[in-house]
Formats: sequence, C-alpha cells, structure tokens
Amino acid sequence: MRFLTNPSHDLTYDDVFMVPNKSTITSRMDVDLATTDGTGTTIPLVVANMTAISGRRMAETIARRGGLAVIPQDIPLDIVRGVITWVKARHTFFETPVTLSPEETVADALDLINKRSHGAVVVIEKNKPVGIVTEADCERVDRFTQLRQIMASDLVTLPDSISPKDAFDFLTTHRRKLAPVVNASGNLVGILTRTSALRATLYAPAIDADKKLRIACAVGINGDVAGKAQALLDAGADVLVVDTAHGHQIKMIEALKVIRALNPRVPIVAGNVVTAEGTRDLIEAGADIIKVGVGPGAMCTTRMQTGVGRPQFSAVLECAAEAAKRGKHVWADGGVRHPRDVALALAAGASQVMIGSWFAGTYESPSDLNRDSNGRLYKESFGMASARAVAARTATEGAFDRARKALFEEGISSSRMYINPARPGVEDLIDEIISGVRSSCTYAGASSLADFHEKAVVGIQSASGYAEGKPLTSSW
Repeated sequence: MRFLTNPSHDLTYDDVFMVPNKSTITSRMDVDLATTDGTGTTIPLVVANMTAISGRRMAETIARRGGLAVIPQDIPLDIVRGVITWVKARHTFFETPVTLSPEETVADALDLINKRSHGAVVVIEKNKPVGIVTEADCERVDRFTQLRQIMASDLVTLPDSISPKDAFDFLTTHRRKLAPVVNASGNLVGILTRTSALRATLYAPAIDADKKLRIACAVGINGDVAGKAQALLDAGADVLVVDTAHGHQIKMIEALKVIRALNPRVPIVAGNVVTAEGTRDLIEAGADIIKVGVGPGAMCTTRMQTGVGRPQFSAVLECAAEAAKRGKHVWADGGVRHPRDVALALAAGASQVMIGSWFAGTYESPSDLNRDSNGRLYKESFGMASARAVAARTATEGAFDRARKALFEEGISSSRMYINPARPGVEDLIDEIISGVRSSCTYAGASSLADFHEKAVVGIQSASGYAEGKPLTSSW
C-alpha cells in the first residue's frame, strides 16, 4: 500500500480513501478473498469474542459462509465444549432448522422462530417433517393453539443430494421461499431457502481437515491458562485467541509462552496492541497473529476514560508491516461501521477484520429479541469491559471482590442494536460487506488480499471529503 501524500498524523478509517488503479479484473467474482494466515477462512471476516454477539448460531452461520467466530473466554468450559461439538456437527450447505412437534404451541413457536433468519419452524414427527409454521401463521391466533392446527401441511421437500442451482430452480418453480431437506429415509437433515441456495454458489465454507465447520475460542491471561488452552484444543478449537484489553504486558507474554509450550497445531492469536513494538514482542513470545485495536469498538469507552488508544487505520498499518517482516499476520479489531472500513483495513495489511457491534443486531446473535415502544425489534449489546460483563466474569467470586471490581469499567453495559428489516440476518450483512470488499479489489486491480495490500493507493481526506461520499436518502 502507498499513500498519495505522506500523513503527518495518525489516521482513522474516515480519514482516508482509496483511488482506483488500472485493472485487468473483469468481475468481482474473480477476486480470491481466502486468507493466508492459517485460519482456513475463505472470506476475511471474524466475529468478535463478545458474549452478546458470538454464540453457536453465529459461529455456524459465518463459518458456512467462509468466516470465523470466536467464542468468548467468559463462557464456562463445559458449555464451550458443547458449542464446538454442535458447530462441528452442522451441515456445510443446509441451514439448521428450528423444529417443534405438532402438539407444541404457538407460544413455543414465537419463542423460537426468530432464532434463525429464515423465519420458519419445521414441525416434525419421528424426525420427519409434517408441516411448516411461519410468523404470519401465528398472527391473531391464541398462544396456546397447537401447531397442528395452523401449520402448512402441503409440504414440498428437497433431497439432501440436491445441488444449489437445482434447489433454487425447484423452489422457484414451486413458488416456495424455503423447504425442508430430507435424506433417503425421509428424515429431516436441514432447511434451504432460495437465498441460501444462491449463497452456496458465492461462498465456500471455512472447514477443517475433516470437512467440519471451523470455530475459534478465546482464553484469558489469568488463572490456569495452560489448562484452559489445552481443554479448548482437546475440544476441537481450530484457532486459539489469547485475549486481553492491554495485550502488550508481561502476563500476556507469559501466557503466550505457556500456550506455545503445549505445541498447539492451530494458529495462536494474541492482543490487543497498536504498536510495532507490541506486535514484535507478542510474536517473539509465540503468537502467529496479532489482534490490533485499542478503543475503536462501538461498545468501548477506553479512549474517553483513559485517553489511551490509537486511530485504527494507522495502528493496523504499522502493526501489519511489523508482522509481515516476521512472516506473521494481524487482525484489525474494531472500528468498522461500513464495508469501506473493512476494505481499508485489508488494504492496510490486515488478514482478517473482526466485527462486533455491527453483527449484534442480527437474528443469529445470542441476545434475546426485544421490541421497543414503537414496535422496532432490537437486541441488547454490551462491552466486554463493562460492569455487566465484569459481573458475569466474576460470578464465582465473593460479594466483596465482585463489588470492588464492578466500580471499574471501560465499556457500555447496555446498548440497543436494532434489527435492520432489510438486512435482519448476519448473512445479509456479510453479503453487503463482501460485495463492497470485492469491488474495492477490482478498483485496485487486485485478484487476492495480498495483491490488494500491495496495489492499494490511499489518500487523506478532510471531514467534508468524507461527507461528500455519503449517499443521500432524499433530495436536498
């Protein structure tokens, strides 16, 4: 990457823009977005390890589209083991259906129907689909009505051997948005929508050597670090993320050395840092990938409370250059609000971009779905250094110690992340982001992420330059 003019100060994503190069790329689909950092992703997106955002549904969905989710360190180990096992058992093509029996009620369906963006419950008997229930079927119906009374029983099903194109054509011909997928015995194995059939031709899943979906897990720097890390490796984690807000410290270096001594055969990610020195020290301690970012996240109050941090574009640029000298990589963690920001982070040299709050307001995030006084759907999100997160993290400690720690926080404890009706699922946001990134690569004349970083030309703009690039939703 090169600058049009050398900057005199550190830069955020809003401060910069890319200029187009002469290109021989004729289609955005000719761009290969697979990473070379060893994590096995086919798109450069990682779901941040935040308990309000990254859970099993999120992990399954993003891995099916080629990305990676990091399960937070605060989740009990036995639950994390279950999450890994569950995700590894998911199908790489078909979506996981929400299922209920005919005897269960409308209330049961309404509790579950928005756990998936396809918005349907498959009614089953002896694991065979007998009906479909949507949210529209539940309107103006008593909540205790059994599903057998309202389900659509004129089912069409898809065989589990079907190709994406054939599935799309079948659903289009039969005027269906979705259909259950069954095996030769008629047992339910998944569900498929027309859109998911299309996506299967646009994305390649992130899979391990056994062709199972990939998943990452976080571990902290306190307590039995080696024991926790080994347990996660034994459970099948594909990437270990050693995570703390201030990564350039002695406890992080000690934790990395302990984990490296386990001889893990998966990439080790460590952070967060914002300097070349911090990057170098963590790599020398055993990290393969460095997580970059202090304070840019939407739920983080670190910069306002402490004055500590660094504008994210400059931090990623410096840390990525230092990591590249040692054959290592960086993840850009936080600060992205638009697809342009993801593209700029990749242009600066990141191998992946971590996204948190942007994904919080989706059906796949673990938080409960709420409705405000105007009827708008939202989910609550919170920072991992907030009082709310600290309370959860210290649940096993005594009341005195918990109360002391609760006095110090560097994050928002409750924020409403509204569901966008046009893009309610995380896959909708992935489509938007990846479309933008692919186009950015074609403008730069780049066919891969490495090529993109090499060829990107970046300029510095004023606030009015940034405002000029914003679209108008109405005339002026």
